[in-house]
Amino acid sequence: MSNVPVAVVTGSNKGIGLAIVRALCKQFPGDVYLTCRDPGRGQAAVAQLQQEGLRPLFHQLDIDDLQSIRALRDFLKEKYGGLNVLVNNAGIAFKVHDTAPFAVQAEVTLKTNFFGTRNVCTELLPLVKPYGRVVNVSSRMSSSALQGCSQELQQKFRSDTITEEELVQLMTKFVEDTKKNIHEKEGWPNTAYGVSKIGVTVLSRIQARLLNQHRKGDHILLNACCPGWVRTDMAGPKATKSPEEGAETPVYLALLPSSADAPHGQFVSDKTVRPW
Repeated sequence: MSNVPVAVVTGSNKGIGLAIVRALCKQFPGDVYLTCRDPGRGQAAVAQLQQEGLRPLFHQLDIDDLQSIRALRDFLKEKYGGLNVLVNNAGIAFKVHDTAPFAVQAEVTLKTNFFGTRNVCTELLPLVKPYGRVVNVSSRMSSSALQGCSQELQQKFRSDTITEEELVQLMTKFVEDTKKNIHEKEGWPNTAYGVSKIGVTVLSRIQARLLNQHRKGDHILLNACCPGWVRTDMAGPKATKSPEEGAETPVYLALLPSSADAPHGQFVSDKTVRPW
């Protein structure tokens, strides 16, 4: 088993994920895994970074596929005895002009962005070693979507005692409500992406709380962040930040020094803790 520290970035064959891998290859003192669904695309991204003189490694990971998540889990356990840095970057968004029915967009978007991310956390968080760092890439859209929720929903999503089960029930209810076309009546905003990222931010707050309860002495720091509006396939060419600029806050959180005890359980953008 290797004593080398190890970092994993999900959804990292392009865009912000690739920029995070590039920065970690330069700054993280260990092995950095670029992961994505399609091994061909993943190997091509690795080759691109190798041409830049960097040495990322590749492992297949489709966060929509529990078997794929568990294969990565078993690999990390066997080869490294755990994990030091996890960046949950993988996510999807429908284009503004997409003609898919809203209920379909809701189900597909939440399946990956919330439920897929949650499954990765369920399988990999127990592997995170003392002084490990976990970064869940959320979005400022989670804040604006929260503002668009009813007072009752806002209260639930801001609660310091909400459980993971309660959050899962709420995310499931959103999808069901869109199918019945009653989501607005039920207090939801009209953004599937925004709701999925509310889920990621609140999940991060819950996970940090559980780490405090069960692994306080391990000094693990877990946060959600917004990379900003970044020029990627997802956001398009008009966005204001380069992928490298978008990677800055996730990388900052992934590399918080072992002496740091904060931020933890926070929503961070531009390296600054934001109110939730």
